[in-house]
Amino acid sequence: MKLNPIKFALTAVAVAVFFVSCSSDNSTPDPVQEVKKEITLSTSTTLGSYLADKNGKALYFFSTDANGQASCSGGCEAVWPPFYVDNLTADKLAAGLTASDFATITTPSAKKQLTYKGWPLYYYAPSVNGTNTPEAAGQTTGDGVGGVWFIAKPDYSIMLVKSQLVGHDGKNYKSDYTVGDGLTTYFTDAKGLTLYTFKNDNFKKNNFTKADFSNNAVWPIYETDKIVIPSILDKSKFSVITVFGKSQLAYNGWPLYYFGQDASVRGANKGISFPSPAVWPVPVKDSPLAI
Repeated sequence: MKLNPIKFALTAVAVAVFFVSCSSDNSTPDPVQEVKKEITLSTSTTLGSYLADKNGKALYFFSTDANGQASCSGGCEAVWPPFYVDNLTADKLAAGLTASDFATITTPSAKKQLTYKGWPLYYYAPSVNGTNTPEAAGQTTGDGVGGVWFIAKPDYSIMLVKSQLVGHDGKNYKSDYTVGDGLTTYFTDAKGLTLYTFKNDNFKKNNFTKADFSNNAVWPIYETDKIVIPSILDKSKFSVITVFGKSQLAYNGWPLYYFGQDASVRGANKGISFPSPAVWPVPVKDSPLAI
């Protein structure tokens, strides 16, 4: 029997298309290259969740970085090297971290350094036999050093700043609210914004805020129900009170506020002299118990 050459050719083409189609349908797609996470979240049984680099090395905040600029230089920088990642993007962050919380600054030694929620980030490299040796992955021995270095947690509701008090009147004040120079270690929120107490409040009783919150812009309440604090503070001294349906954090019974004229500027503490010194003092670790 003679084969029709045209039918033969069409059959061959159909078979070829079938095999190509089957081959294409059954092919395995190339694996997507996973982006290495440059900043991760590690967990400590005592400290909870904290920021770490891609190798699991802990990152830290420094309390004297009140204005968001690195104040660690010279010999300090050898012990606390600045942390930096070039071209940080959202896909290089662990789940739970947000790219907009990070920024880049320049250190006094002209190095680049990352900040998180306004806090410059550091490693810890203590001196061992005369040599600065970086912490190993999973170590958190830098937390609490000198009462001014703290593990970089993603969820602090209270942080500590060590800074000069400069009142609304432009004068420098000491910790006892007399005029003069001197650093005071006081409470801020997670982004370094200064918190205050009101001398006319009572134990867990806000005597300033009106029921309609019409004066809240003057001294806004610190509205949160979270208590996540530096390790040197006593969590039992914090509480959450209810002020006309809103949650306000209190310390030693003192409700906590912001000062509207600080204008959400990190490091500003103008409220300490308004309307006069010590009417609205900053909360400190040793604040007396409210009555």
